[in-house]
Amino acid sequence: MSDANLHAVNQDPDSFAVQIADSIESFIVATTEVAKGDEPDSAVPFLLLEVSQLLLTGGRLGAHEDIIPDERYEPDTGPDVDVDDLRERFAVLLDPVDVFSEVFDPYEPRKAPVASRISDNLADIVTDLRHGLAHYRAGRTSEALWWWQFSYFSNWGPTASATLRALQSLVAHVRLDQPLEELDGLDTDEDLAEDALAEEAGKVMAQEIAGPLGLRTAT
Repeated sequence: MSDANLHAVNQDPDSFAVQIADSIESFIVATTEVAKGDEPDSAVPFLLLEVSQLLLTGGRLGAHEDIIPDERYEPDTGPDVDVDDLRERFAVLLDPVDVFSEVFDPYEPRKAPVASRISDNLADIVTDLRHGLAHYRAGRTSEALWWWQFSYFSNWGPTASATLRALQSLVAHVRLDQPLEELDGLDTDEDLAEDALAEEAGKVMAQEIAGPLGLRTAT
């Protein structure tokens, strides 16, 4: 892509690249603000909104034809920004609803669910998005779009989808006044078999969750 064409793409507010980049940057800024913990009571519904909007952007990337970068090899963007602080902030903010069960591939038969953390997922998503944003800000638009599209299929897309399902479930439990059960025993340090997951599930985690999210637990 010539410098003139690249300038035109980056200046046109209606261009595909600009819209994708704006959406991604908005997600990063918004989630970073949520992680500060200034409004803990609205964190979950706000994250539900942000992840939903990000997946719309991912859907646009996924539906787009394969994007081919201008250069054969990816230029070095330098070290990725450390997201440990973001991860830790979300872990504190979302405790005790941080851990949830996830099935990685719904088309893989008899795949047992494993335990995941919303905080880990959000940090991983931001890492992927920032990597592409570094290319975009350096003027490598095709490389940025290629990276965002590739990592949408390979990592941040599935991760965001699983996170959205967890957040939607949390909000639904609150709005429908339904107790959270079968969460005790989830541990991200080990993959739980399907039977073990059911056996270890209980009411302790549900009781811990009830306070922060205004839920009632089953008697």
